[in-house]
Amino acid sequence: MKKAVLIVNPSSGNEDAQEYEKLAKEKLVNIFDEVEVRHTEDAGDATKFAQQAVESKVDSVFAMGGDGTVNEVISGLAEQEYRPRFGFFPLGTVNDLARSLHISMDPVEAIAELDLDRRMSLDIGKVNEDYFMNIVAVGGIPEAISDVDVEEKTKFGKLAYFTSGFKQVIKDESYHFDLDIEGEKRSVESSAVVVVLTQTIGGYSHIVPEAKPDDGKMYLLYLKNHNVADMLKSVPDILKGIDHSTDYIGYETFTEGSLAVKEKVELHPSVDGDEGPGLPLHFKILPQHLEVYYGSEAE
Repeated sequence: MKKAVLIVNPSSGNEDAQEYEKLAKEKLVNIFDEVEVRHTEDAGDATKFAQQAVESKVDSVFAMGGDGTVNEVISGLAEQEYRPRFGFFPLGTVNDLARSLHISMDPVEAIAELDLDRRMSLDIGKVNEDYFMNIVAVGGIPEAISDVDVEEKTKFGKLAYFTSGFKQVIKDESYHFDLDIEGEKRSVESSAVVVVLTQTIGGYSHIVPEAKPDDGKMYLLYLKNHNVADMLKSVPDILKGIDHSTDYIGYETFTEGSLAVKEKVELHPSVDGDEGPGLPLHFKILPQHLEVYYGSEAE
């Protein structure tokens, strides 16, 4: 008997969340012999529900919510001996993983297009004891973006992140970071260091065009800015897509590494849009770790 668990964040999707949940359950009931719906109330609930689904050895686990909910569910599945297949219906503001998997941003379409025959392997990143599916960002700009509250995200969407980040740029604050990438040590000065798994960052597609969901790589990018002028000069490189280092942006791929800051400051890294562990950070790729359902346009 095939069973699916649908983990829903009822606070995502505004007043339409209940209708989306109803549609998703109707879709899954037509595919699976049994469907259980779980509602999150507190942080960590989605991870707990996913772990319970693992213990029950269900066939598939689905998430309905924003990037935070998707991250929590993936965190409950990662590194388990038995890992159910994973799917999700995006209700959030950014939905970078959904964009990379060509899942529709319209929840109604995403639900209707679900096809269990469309499956692929998905890389998962590990940072210290946490997991990520999109991005880990460190520095003044990422901190400002992480501080965007739910109301601003809902009202302004991607513009809220841009505005918050730009305010931080004006402060012109950078840090000295120690990097260890595949055993090679170096120091860089930057206002923002990011490690990504997907092409899309902050809802903007093809920022890292070489990134594939199953390529077994992490992508390190950092701004080589020493002043606001350098930061602004990096914008054209970012907008056209980054696949190599430039005068203003550092770029490389890796599978394991670490990051520390030299200054005596308390930075709060952003992990998939939420506050992550404190520095130093250790990164490791879990290649092709989950079997995920993708959208109708994915190759």
